[in-house]
Amino acid sequence: MTIPLRNIVFEKIKEENSLTDIELYKKLTKDDLNLPEDKFNKILLDLEILGLIKVAWFTKDERRIEVTIVEKEEDPIEKQNKETMENDYESSFPGLDK
Repeated sequence: MTIPLRNIVFEKIKEENSLTDIELYKKLTKDDLNLPEDKFNKILLDLEILGLIKVAWFTKDERRIEVTIVEKEEDPIEKQNKETMENDYESSFPGLDK
């Protein structure tokens, strides 16, 4: 079973966390992945649409590629339930005062 090119490119980006498109292309070429420019750009676009990376123009001919950090929002009801369960657990031990 082969790994899709998109996953290989994303793994290379994750290794560096932030790099330019030229650096990424050199890394891929070094690993014997010679991609045409249009295919390379399509993969970057797909990863950006999926919300995995951010691509921004760095200079006229160079783009900065960064891994997107996804912060998980905590549901207020889940947070309250968790606190209640912790309090109930702590209060289940009689004779222990804080």
